Amino acid sequence: MGEAYIIDAVRTPRGIGKAGKGALSHLHPQHLGATVLKALKERNHLDTATVDDIIWSTSTQQGKQGGDMGRMAALAAGYDVKASGVTLDRFCGGGITTVNLAAASVMSGMEDCVIAGGCEMMSYTNTLGAELANAGIQPLGMGSGNPALDALHPQSNQGVCGDAVAALEGITREAIDALALTSQQRAAVAIAEGRFAKSLIPVLNEDGSVALDREEFPRPETTAETLASLKPSFAAIADFDLGGGVTFKKQIQRRYPDLDIVPIHHAGNSSGVVDGAAALLITSKDYADKHGLKPRGRIVAFANIGDDPTLMLNAPVPAAKKVLAKAGLTKNDIDVWEINEAFAVVTEKFIRDLDLDRAKVNPNGGACALGHPIGATGSMLIGTVLDELERTGGRYGLVTMCAAGGMAPAIIIERI
Repeated sequence: MGEAYIIDAVRTPRGIGKAGKGALSHLHPQHLGATVLKALKERNHLDTATVDDIIWSTSTQQGKQGGDMGRMAALAAGYDVKASGVTLDRFCGGGITTVNLAAASVMSGMEDCVIAGGCEMMSYTNTLGAELANAGIQPLGMGSGNPALDALHPQSNQGVCGDAVAALEGITREAIDALALTSQQRAAVAIAEGRFAKSLIPVLNEDGSVALDREEFPRPETTAETLASLKPSFAAIADFDLGGGVTFKKQIQRRYPDLDIVPIHHAGNSSGVVDGAAALLITSKDYADKHGLKPRGRIVAFANIGDDPTLMLNAPVPAAKKVLAKAGLTKNDIDVWEINEAFAVVTEKFIRDLDLDRAKVNPNGGACALGHPIGATGSMLIGTVLDELERTGGRYGLVTMCAAGGMAPAIIIERI
């Protein structure tokens, strides 16, 4: 089997994901995708006619985010028409999956140059709730609509699942607030020290002016006291009547009837709603040599796994164990861990279950501070790990994240 190399990784800053308020919210999603694809082309003097495929992740593929963004963003970026594109959805995990599939294509020898990435404009997708409901499409987390499936694996709201996991694990609000505070503090240091500068590219308006060239979401002024003052976000949602007396809380209690779900997650210890895009250039060794490209990293192993869809958020730990086994490594070999802070409990449980050194986990902050643009986050985190390995001289990095439906992809990369 051949090797798959990471030549470069780029991403946009994350803009606040509120229509009319975020610095990117007035742009078309394909514009964000084209921004990172154009940057890869220009930074690496890439002959886009030699790009075998563009594998893209977008979770909400409706309206402006429909229509195969991977292909359309490439055309908008001025890529040669020979560079095809495909767009997939693995909910939050799609940005890791695109890199994994790109690596698989290259390692198999079937392709030599593949771009992987993703984009999500939550300022736009947050306006689609009523539209999707009117079209008969159930919003994420409200059950499959199939009574037989719901009886076997009743679904719930992700935030309510976060509170349920905390209750099951005995993880307190104080613990997750502390993790969220650390996330803000680490992000502030990373930004001040320019740790994201190598991968971060500005987003320009159509007229060439700068729309956003810095992270817009972090709140470095956050304190333990401000976090403690925030009201839980999912108390009312947990008891929302979905029809016939069924609530999100009751969906979980079908499987865990004695579980007392205490709301502890809020806006400060949950992932931020943001807009953003990211992309990575993945090639074979022969392609890199032929085109004078210097690899920055090597993809060592990747894996996927499913877990309990009722709790939804617990697959990252088994995913990490699976990918470590595939790589023939142990947790002690990993220098940098990125576990997406979809909700702070996910990362807190991950650290506890694997007994990790907290200094190695999300060392530059996570989604509580920086935000989580659903389909793009995984690709962003892989680039972040690569940058951090280069900054610190580490060798291996592992990235994983929970995804709706109780899934998690994972990847291990090696710095070259």
